[in-house]
Amino acid sequence: MNHLDSLRAEVMNLRIVRISGRITRIDGQSLGIAGLVRDARIGDWLKVTTKGGTQVYAEILRMTETDVIALPDGPCDGLAIGDRAELVGPRGLAPDDSWLGRIIDPYGRPLDGRPLLQGPAARALRQNPPDPARRGRLGARLNTGMAVFNTLLPLVEGQRIGLFAGSGVGKSMLLGNFARNMQADVVVIALIGERGRELRDFIEDVLGPEGLARSVVVTATSDQPPLTRRRCAAAAMCVAEHFRDQGKQVLYLADSITRLAEAHREVALSAGEDASLRGFPPSTAHQIMSLAERAGPGLDGVGAITGIFTVLVAGSDMEEPVADILRGVLDGHVIMDRAIAERGRFPAIDVLRSVSRALPKAATPEENARISEARRILGAYDRAEMMIQAGLYEAGSDPLVDRAIKVWPGLDAFVGEAAPGGIRQAFARLALCLDQPAQSQSGAKKAKK
Repeated sequence: MNHLDSLRAEVMNLRIVRISGRITRIDGQSLGIAGLVRDARIGDWLKVTTKGGTQVYAEILRMTETDVIALPDGPCDGLAIGDRAELVGPRGLAPDDSWLGRIIDPYGRPLDGRPLLQGPAARALRQNPPDPARRGRLGARLNTGMAVFNTLLPLVEGQRIGLFAGSGVGKSMLLGNFARNMQADVVVIALIGERGRELRDFIEDVLGPEGLARSVVVTATSDQPPLTRRRCAAAAMCVAEHFRDQGKQVLYLADSITRLAEAHREVALSAGEDASLRGFPPSTAHQIMSLAERAGPGLDGVGAITGIFTVLVAGSDMEEPVADILRGVLDGHVIMDRAIAERGRFPAIDVLRSVSRALPKAATPEENARISEARRILGAYDRAEMMIQAGLYEAGSDPLVDRAIKVWPGLDAFVGEAAPGGIRQAFARLALCLDQPAQSQSGAKKAKK
């Protein structure tokens, strides 16, 4: 039946009348095309055919009284004045349930060498988020398979968090852990501007067969044109919304929003927009916020999209534009620290700088008390760490620091632990760490080293 629906949809999309224009100007990477002003709209796609028969698609970014300005999704080599440009219209996506376990590009084309069935109905790539007045609330707490996220930084259905990290700190491994172990019906992964050689490593080694079986991977590698890279995040969100509207709990993973912003910058500058936010155009904020708002709880009676967005922060600068914009619209943020990764603890999460806005509602009063206690101890050790390492701290000077020295090695190890037993067992393990027997100050120093 799915095959018949897909065939019917393709037949319905066939067009009897074709509207065409001609290229009148080639300015850098943008094309000026005459003859389409009366019929074209911003966001429509064109199919440009060169005199040699090569076809290139382009998206309309700007319009004047006499022509439209479009940006090709590939190099302009071979294009010439007078080449025909056919109006295609909106280029949406038609997700299907059979896409689970598949790897596709942002246009819905398979990348794993197998035929891909298109869904019966195309969805617009740019959708409005659910009506805020009728939108559901955050749901139940989720089992993530990791101790720190089952306790100190809990996640709930429909929550949106950001992973802020530099390159090489373990961000992709953490995403793979979420994809394999986090409680969800469907996982949709957007790999935006990733290095091409890393795709197979991520699919086979990080995600694995078990993770891929319940996932849809949408990818645009770093060599793809900016239009394709920018489209990747929205295409993956479109797929996530398809499953959400069926009442399923969807986990949406986007890596990374920084590369999305960089792709959008290239497109926006080609459209004539000025750069203002450290080189980013003003529309970058709307691009990021509109994507984040599409994640979250759906309308009452349907599913939810739990969103995890990664941000590459150069030099741990949390005030750079992309990090600052995204942090303001999320329900929590997780900071990954290179210094923690360098001493061998993964995931390299800085708990003190990380926040889950699902608290305190996501935990019971007893659990909240344990979380507060753990944070207070970690904070005390952090403030006194330099003195402890230098041997300048005198035991008995501060009872809280004395206790922090005793429990810090176990508590730090707990942050990097898996939690195969679920949320209750993770909290039981946290309690053991906080109540562990006394340890000498020298022993704590050795554990720290």
